[in-house]
Amino acid sequence: MSRVSAPVRIGGAALGLCIATLAISWPGVSMYDSVWQYEQALSGRYNDWHPPVMAWLWAMLHPLGRGAAPMFVLQILSYWLGIGLWACGIARTGRWRAAICVLVVGACPLFLGWQVAVLKDAQMTAALLAGTGLIAWWRLADRAVPIAALFAAGGLLLYAVSVRSNALFAVVPLVMMLTRWKPLRRITIGLAALMVVLAVSPFVNTRVIGAEHSNVTHAQPLFDLAGIAHFGGQAGRVGLHHGEHAMIATRHCYTPFFWDPLGDGDRCGTVFDRWSALPAGEVGGAWAAAILHHPFAYVRHRLAHLNSTWRFIVPFRYPSAAPPLGGEPNSLGLRNPGPAHRWLALSGAMLAETPVGWPIAWIMVAAGVLFVARTMSGPARDLALALAVSALMLEASFAVISIASDLRYHLWSMIAAALAAILIAHRAERRDVTLAGAAVGIVVGVAIVARLALPVGPLTYRAMLG
Repeated sequence: MSRVSAPVRIGGAALGLCIATLAISWPGVSMYDSVWQYEQALSGRYNDWHPPVMAWLWAMLHPLGRGAAPMFVLQILSYWLGIGLWACGIARTGRWRAAICVLVVGACPLFLGWQVAVLKDAQMTAALLAGTGLIAWWRLADRAVPIAALFAAGGLLLYAVSVRSNALFAVVPLVMMLTRWKPLRRITIGLAALMVVLAVSPFVNTRVIGAEHSNVTHAQPLFDLAGIAHFGGQAGRVGLHHGEHAMIATRHCYTPFFWDPLGDGDRCGTVFDRWSALPAGEVGGAWAAAILHHPFAYVRHRLAHLNSTWRFIVPFRYPSAAPPLGGEPNSLGLRNPGPAHRWLALSGAMLAETPVGWPIAWIMVAAGVLFVARTMSGPARDLALALAVSALMLEASFAVISIASDLRYHLWSMIAAALAAILIAHRAERRDVTLAGAAVGIVVGVAIVARLALPVGPLTYRAMLG
């Protein structure tokens, strides 16, 4: 395949896959979060439980069509634009086999099965792929990125940060790694950027968009307090009343898998109701005091959750990994896709039970990229490092800021790690690849043994609630 024809053919394949995705899963899958955000888009009244930018954009697109279709089209076009730009940029360098591998990653039923769900996680992934794809198109050709392309990429990355709070920990390291600054300057400016975005985001949500406070920020402290109480016993009852501590224990309000039982009104909702009414300063003070007084219980809790969300030492058929077969029942006109989508979702569900669906495996791949690329140079290596660092920093953020174990939270990290590996595969030293592959194999092997040894637990959301 010639260098001229390869990008054209790869681009045509990406376009075909985009059209196929739209046809198979039209008009997108609307899950519980989607229904809630669409309701806000219709009413024009927003709250900040979910980043309100997505609901606001949905309202702006609503004149183009009812239901999820406008957001679904935007999401899928952005996703395949990003995959297509990455694949074509690689093909333009003569590596058409690697470009095909990029298309295979994009078409992976597990990734694509989640990407067709109209959710903030899929919106974030699509925006990041499109933004980085624009940069890669120029950088892979060893050319400066035009100002117009930089502004477009910047807008897409900014939207990713706005639509998913954790995206901040992926985007800032990504941008810093794409600069040519020295490491110390990257770290300093990156930390400053993190602080600025954290400070500005609430202002944009409440003052610009007009979103109401929902006390969503109370969920993380309460989850951690419950975890400290669980692992710390009676001594861990910092910030909780005696009755609340007893309720968490007797009603099984705590699970490392997610915080949801604490918000379930039928079981443990009274705890969250009281905490929701408290000022943010009081909640933050109790949170900090509990961590300071019981650091070991806190670390045990966070490691238990990290193991859960990374899907490492967990049983077979661990929940919330398979792409949704259909959407949440609703009265707002949000429809389900046709029968063809079911095959996509079922294929994704099968892959979810393999290492392809285990974030811990992709974390090791990203770490392996850092190891293998350390002796390389050139645009492909620089882009691979940026993707790997972005994936690893996002995953590291879950050690402190995370309250649920859904696989969709890891979409960007998994795809970014795959792209990074493809970028450097052709120039990797065999010895380095062997060592990195052995590390991945050991971790995957431990995960397989765990799935064979541990009993299968609850399989549905309701069962996980207890």
